[in-house]
Amino acid sequence: MTILSTDHAHSLVGTDFSEKNLKAVLNGLPGVDAVGLEARAADLGTRSIKTSSKAWAIDKIISLIDLTTLEGADTPGKVHSLAAKGMLPDPSDTATPRVAALCVYGDMVGHAVDALGTLHGDPDAGLISIAAVATAFPSGRSSRAIKLADTRDAVAAGADEIDMVIDRSAFLSGRLGLVFEEIQAVKQSCVRTDGTSAHLKVILETGELNTYDNVRMASWLAMLAGGDFIKTSTGKVAPAATLPVTLLMLEAVRDWHAQTGQKVGVKPAGGIRTSKDAIKYLVTVSETVGEEWLTPHLFRFGASSLLNDVLLQRQKLSTGHYSGPDYVTID
Repeated sequence: MTILSTDHAHSLVGTDFSEKNLKAVLNGLPGVDAVGLEARAADLGTRSIKTSSKAWAIDKIISLIDLTTLEGADTPGKVHSLAAKGMLPDPSDTATPRVAALCVYGDMVGHAVDALGTLHGDPDAGLISIAAVATAFPSGRSSRAIKLADTRDAVAAGADEIDMVIDRSAFLSGRLGLVFEEIQAVKQSCVRTDGTSAHLKVILETGELNTYDNVRMASWLAMLAGGDFIKTSTGKVAPAATLPVTLLMLEAVRDWHAQTGQKVGVKPAGGIRTSKDAIKYLVTVSETVGEEWLTPHLFRFGASSLLNDVLLQRQKLSTGHYSGPDYVTID
């Protein structure tokens, strides 16, 4: 089986870009020292942030959140409500940063576009992107034709980013070329009629990959195929994001950058609910790939309830006391 290569994949795999050679590169990655990885993550998780830095960290977390609703009961009204919260997270303090993106199902993209209006755009410019899950999210169990149509429809409706799921069945059964091809095909479906492209986040669903070695291999496979981000989870499978897995993925993008010069983003998603937990991720990013990754272009939190806790912590720093839970909206 011969498959098309990206420029970076071509340089790393060689001129004879076959599934056999792709597997040789991926199987040649060094094994993960699980004990060392978990110890390193545990150490990073104990680092403290001084009060003077905590305010910065809380605002940074807000600016990196993909505010998410992915329920079968989602309605246009809920999307409009979520957009309002993303644009002005704390109505009592207009200095509160906006979130990075709204993450919704593809059929809700048009409603998100309408709700955001002139604030729809590049989060690095202080605007809010629209991310759409696609490719038969969360299971990935459909034909490729349906997955690609799903992607094209979301992009045509105004999605700035596509969060796709890999075919875990293909990956776990060793059909790495198939996974590679599908990521490439989705990437091509992200191209708009004007030649620009929506960013592609590749969801590995690490809770189903079973081993750290598989997480490392899937991370490299997604980057070789052209993913702009690698994302831990759909949030529908336990365990979702964990600090050791996120650390491993950050190490993968660090090593990828060292070899190719390309920066790839990382998005832990699912299970990050408190500012205390989110700060651990900020520290891990800073210590692993550097503070330059702490921008919406290169790091995101996929979350729904995290924003509420962060807002309560922000109000505590501002007023000196905790507000009740009724000071934030229930999403």
